[in-house]
Amino acid sequence: MTGIIKKISYATMRRLTHIFFVMTYPFLIRQKRIAAESLAIAFGGKKDKKEVDKIFHDCFWNVASGMMELMYYMEHPEWISRMAYFEGKEHLDAALRQGKGAIAVSAHFGNFPLMLLRCVQEGYKTNAIIRPTRDQEIEKYFFNLRTQLGLNTVYSMPRKQCVDTSLRVLRNNEILFIPLDQNFGSQGGVFVDFFGQKAATATGPVIFAMRTKAPIIPMFVIREKDDRHRIIVEPPLELEYKENDRETLEVNTARITQLIERYIRRYPQEWGWMHRRWKHQPMPAETVKTAATTQEVTL
Repeated sequence: MTGIIKKISYATMRRLTHIFFVMTYPFLIRQKRIAAESLAIAFGGKKDKKEVDKIFHDCFWNVASGMMELMYYMEHPEWISRMAYFEGKEHLDAALRQGKGAIAVSAHFGNFPLMLLRCVQEGYKTNAIIRPTRDQEIEKYFFNLRTQLGLNTVYSMPRKQCVDTSLRVLRNNEILFIPLDQNFGSQGGVFVDFFGQKAATATGPVIFAMRTKAPIIPMFVIREKDDRHRIIVEPPLELEYKENDRETLEVNTARITQLIERYIRRYPQEWGWMHRRWKHQPMPAETVKTAATTQEVTL
C-alpha cells in the first residue's frame, strides 16, 4: 500500500478515498449501532433518524478521508503545509515564550494527526501521548513514519514511563498533545459531565499543569469545504484553584471537557461517534477515587 501511495497524485488519492468509502460504508453495521447509541445519549430525541444517519455518514467520510490523507501526507510531507493552516497560533507562541512547555489538549476530532504533523513542520518540538494500535506491524509502520517526520511518540503505557517522559518534554519547553475525549474506565480518572451524562475522564493535563505550571492550550482541527484543514488554537485555559487538589482536578477537567463538547456540538461530523465514551459510569453513592495530590499523576 505504501508503495502505491508514494507514486499516486493527490487527485488519485481522493478518488481512491471515494471508492474505499462506497465499498465499506454499507458494511459498518456495528459502528452504525454504536454511533446511534452515542448520538442518542448526546442529543436525546432532539435529532431524528435522518439527522443521525447524516451525521454518521459525514463522520465516517471524514474518518476515511483522514486515514487516506494521513498516509498520503506522510509519504508526501510537502502537502501538509498546503492543506493545513493555523488560526490563533499566537496563543501557542505566547505560551512557549514562558519556557514551561505547552499542554495542548485536544480530542479525536477532525484529522487530528495532521494537526500534530503541521505543528512539527512549523518548527515546534512536538510530542503526542498515543495509545498503540493492537496490530504491532501497523504500529511499527506509523511509529517509524512519525519519527521520520519529527513527531515524538509518548506511549500511554507503561504509565510511569509515560508520566516521566511527559514531564521531561514540558521542562524542555516542548509541546505535549493529550487527547481528552476517550472513556478512561472506572479507576484513576474523574467523572465529569459530557452532553449531560457522566463520563470517565483522565486528569493528566490538569495534573501536569499543576506540577509544571505549563499553560493548557486547547487545539482543534476542522475540515473546510475545500478539504483544507483549519487548526484552531484557543487562548490558554487558566486553572481554577479550589480548596483542595481533588476539587481542582475535577473542576478543571470538567472545564476542558465542556470546551470539547462545544466543538462537537458545533461540528458533530468531526468527532468519532463510534467510540463508547460513556461506557463506564459511577456506581450509586460511589466515592470517585482521584489523585489526591499532585504527586500522583493520573493519565
